[in-house]
Amino acid sequence: MAGKTAIFYFIKNFFKNLTYISIFLLFLQRMKKKTTIEKISESAKASLYSISFEMDGTTEFEKFVAEFEQNATYNRDYQRIIAALQVILDKGALERFFRPEGKINDNLQAIPIEGGKLRLYCLRLSEQIVILGNGGVKTTKKYQDDPKLYGYVMDLQHFDKMLKENIEKGYVKIEEKELTGFDNITIEV
Repeated sequence: MAGKTAIFYFIKNFFKNLTYISIFLLFLQRMKKKTTIEKISESAKASLYSISFEMDGTTEFEKFVAEFEQNATYNRDYQRIIAALQVILDKGALERFFRPEGKINDNLQAIPIEGGKLRLYCLRLSEQIVILGNGGVKTTKKYQDDPKLYGYVMDLQHFDKMLKENIEKGYVKIEEKELTGFDNITIEV
């Protein structure tokens, strides 16, 4: 009888654990975010794009604007970021307008380059193309110590990696200020 009980216990726990594993895998699958890219602004010198996750259709930059445009506490920092974006449109996405934030092999940058607690994270693809992400108030020494900022950065870094792969495969092309071919693919972050 003890042998049957042990087998029953093993089978019961096996299927119970299998159920938990299935739920966890389903959760991970749903965590992937399908993205699109939208042009936010364009000038003779540069184009600004932003990514949008399929869940809501709002770009990450629009979310940043919605959160901080009317925020009295960070209005000065917000205005500094908007002014920096205007300089980028006027003069191009020159390296000196960005704060390097990522790894050596990625395009992750932050705006503004000086002062303030508010950060906008972005991908500088060239002197003519910038993809704006989201951002927030930096209250820690490193963005990695803030779960919200770290999430924004991780999304951008993963998007950057997938974008590079699609450029290498020829699905996406950078032609001066334009990203072309993007509407034919889906990048999952």
